[in-house]
Amino acid sequence: MMTTALILALVLFVLGLLGTVLPVLPGAILIYGGMLLYGVMTHFSTLDTNFFLIQALISVLILAIDFLASAAGTRQFKGSRQAVWGAVIGTFLGLLFFGPLGVIIGPFLGAVIAEFINSPDLNQAIRVGIGTLIGFIGGTILKLGIEIIMIIYFFIKI
Repeated sequence: MMTTALILALVLFVLGLLGTVLPVLPGAILIYGGMLLYGVMTHFSTLDTNFFLIQALISVLILAIDFLASAAGTRQFKGSRQAVWGAVIGTFLGLLFFGPLGVIIGPFLGAVIAEFINSPDLNQAIRVGIGTLIGFIGGTILKLGIEIIMIIYFFIKI
C-alpha cells in the first residue's frame, strides 16, 4: 500500500512541477495533493498535522507569487502604480478569459493598458509589460525552487 501511495504521490509531484512551467496544471495544488493522498493512503503514519499545515502555508505563498512577481517586474521597469494594479487585475481577468495561458497574457496586457492610460507612451507601456513578463518568469523559477524544497521535505519526513 505504501509503494502505491508513493508512486501516486510521485506522479502528482511530477505533474505539479510541469504545471508550474506549463500554466495548464495547478502546480502547487497538485504537489500538495500528492502529499495529502500519500497521507490518506498510509493513514497518516509518517506525516503529522504540522507537516500538512506548513505545506499548506507554503502552497498559499506559491499561489501568491504569481501576483507578486508580476507586480515586482512591473515596478522594476518603472511602471506606475496603475500599471502594477493593471498587472494584478490582468492576472485575475487573464485566468478568467484566457484560462491557464491568462497567467501570462493577463498581467502583460493589464500592465500595458494601465501604463498607457496613465501615460500615453506606447514604448514605455510595452517596456512595463515586458517587465511584468520578466517578473512572471522570475516568479516561476522561484516557485519551482520552493516546490522542490517542499518535495524534499516530504521525503525527509517519510
